[in-house]
Order: sequence, then structure tokens, then C-alpha cells
Amino acid sequence: MKTFSYRRGEGWSRTLPAGLDSPQTLVLAFCAPVYFEERGPIDELLKAFPSSQILGCSTAGEIAGTELCDDSLSCVAVRFADTRLRRASARVEGVDGSFAAGMAVGEQLAAPGLRGVFVLSDGHTVNGTALIRGLSSVLPEGLTITGGLAADGNRFERTWVIRGHDLCTGTVAAVGFYGERIRIGHGSQGGWDIFGPERRITRSSGNVLYELDGRPALEVYKAYLGKLAAGLPANALLFPLAVRLEDEERQTVRTVLGVDEGGGSMTFAGDVPAGAMAQLMKANFDRLVEGAAHAALSTRANTPESADVLAVAISCVGRRLVLGERTEEELEVTAETLPSRSQLVGFYSYGEISPHSDGHCELHNQTMTLTTFSEP
Repeated sequence: MKTFSYRRGEGWSRTLPAGLDSPQTLVLAFCAPVYFEERGPIDELLKAFPSSQILGCSTAGEIAGTELCDDSLSCVAVRFADTRLRRASARVEGVDGSFAAGMAVGEQLAAPGLRGVFVLSDGHTVNGTALIRGLSSVLPEGLTITGGLAADGNRFERTWVIRGHDLCTGTVAAVGFYGERIRIGHGSQGGWDIFGPERRITRSSGNVLYELDGRPALEVYKAYLGKLAAGLPANALLFPLAVRLEDEERQTVRTVLGVDEGGGSMTFAGDVPAGAMAQLMKANFDRLVEGAAHAALSTRANTPESADVLAVAISCVGRRLVLGERTEEELEVTAETLPSRSQLVGFYSYGEISPHSDGHCELHNQTMTLTTFSEP
């Protein structure tokens, strides 16, 4: 396993380890959005690993070890000894196409010996909740599904994934892991504080929120944001929404992808079901960093201490905006908590995909989510 990066004006951090190329090699590439047009480094990567399973996406910041980078590529190549890999992808057709895209990817990967799926999706046009439901509808119950939604900094204009030799918007790409030896660990934690009253979602459709307690959702948000409302939708990342089904205690955090000034609605990365209860959240710096440590700790239940470990960190762009200059603290505490032979790569996202502790997979927002891969 080798990690390496590309930086504008500096080039590659090391000679590309093309000797690792094989059908059982996974190459991950987390890329600054600018490389959609300036794709020379990505083409070099594709050329160096013609037989490997390459997966990647645009980001709101690239994670290379404990360092947060911009305008870069953060990459890893890991050649598995006994684990087989299979790649899959699907287009998201229309507003309601996320479930069908997830189902199509799941059908391509469903096969004997499947132990886990790592998925990257367009983060601008995809309903992450529906995507996961589609995947889960055709894959074995309890299968580990992790990954995240591509990002575009705080611009919310265009996100993309690497599919084969193409950089594609409106697309979901994934890789399946097959065999008895692979170990996949996962963990996801937040660290935000609840504030204000719980409000009922009185009108919504999928991931579009129209009304809270009968009032236009955007009007309610603006009342809380005050002067910060001028910076919507980006400033809504500082105040995510905690959503709770009325008969459940567990809350799911949702982050805003866009607003409709004319209609007063807000579009979120995942479902905001009508009848559920919603409450605003705000940042707690120390708890955000502590949450990253707990996410890393959760992965250790299925991560051997003595093996080489690939650790993929996917953290929300909202966390980065809140933490600011302290962002690398969550990367440092994550690295300190992982097993000593771990190598850390990842990106800042528009949404994170990981199972809860009960094994039920869910789209998360505003969390640090970690996936570990190893062959003990």
C-alpha cells in the first residue's frame, strides 16, 4: 500500500507506484474540483494503473494523513492479496432517479462472497437517502456499505466522480470487496449541539423541505441565521438540522444543499420526512474533535491491530467551515486513535454513508465517518 499526492506547482509527491497495478488493486483519488478541467494529473494516474479498480471524486478539501489540502489530489493504491474487487456505476436519471441508481449499482455488485461496498456519488443532484435504500434493496441485509457524496467546496455548483476514464456528474460509482479475508471497520460521529424548539415537518417531499410548523422552512431558517442568511446556502452548513421520527429517539443530521428563495423551500442531502420532528443544531468545537476520535475508536471493533490498514476519512464540509484553522485537529486525533499501521486518506464531503451501531446503513451529515480495510 502506498499513499501519494499531487499539488499544483509541485507535482507528485513520489513516483507513481505503477508496480502495484493489478485487478486486485484499489486506487482512490480525492480531487480538488479544478481538476475537472485541468485533468492532466488524473490522466497520469489512470495511465499508471490501467488494470486497477480506480474510484474517486471531487471534494471540499483533500485529506492526506493529518494534513488538509486544497487544489490537490490525495491518493492511495493498495494491492490486496486475497480480496477480489469489482467496480460498478450508474447514472442518476432525473430528480427521482437516486433509488434506481442505487439499485442498479447493487445489482452489478451482488454476487457470492460480497463482504462490503464502498460508494462515491455526485453530491449535488443525488438524494443520498434514496440512493442507500436502492443499494440496500438488492444487497444482503447487514452488508457494510460506506462512502460519501462528492463536493464542490462551498460553491454547490458541480460535483463529479471518476467512472472508468471519465469524470462524470450525475453519477454513482462503487467498488465491491469479495472474499473471506477482508476486514472492514466503520465508525461515524458528529458533535453538534441542539438548540431551539423541536418543530414538526408539516410539508416535505423526499429531500425537499417546504414547511416547519406550517411556516415556510426557509423563513424559519432565516429567522435563526439573522445576518448570516445573506450567505445561504453555504452558511446553512453552520446550522444543520436534526431530524427525528416521532416514535424514535435517534436523530439523523441533515445538511442543506440548496435553497429556493421563491418557493421558500430547502433541499437537503437526504430525506426529511413529513411528520418527523426537526431541530436546529450549532457547533461545539471540542465536541466536533471528540466526535472524530470516537468515530476512529468505533472502527477498531473490526480492525486488527497487527495488520496494515487503509483508513478512509470522509468528513462534512460543514465541519470544516466551523472548525476553520482547527480542522486539522480532527485529523490528528483520528490518526492517533487508529491502529499504528494505518494510512489515512480522505476528503471533505456533502454527505457521509455509514452503518449505525445496529448495522442499519444511513446517510449522515456533519459527521466524521471512517472506513478501514485490512487483510489480517
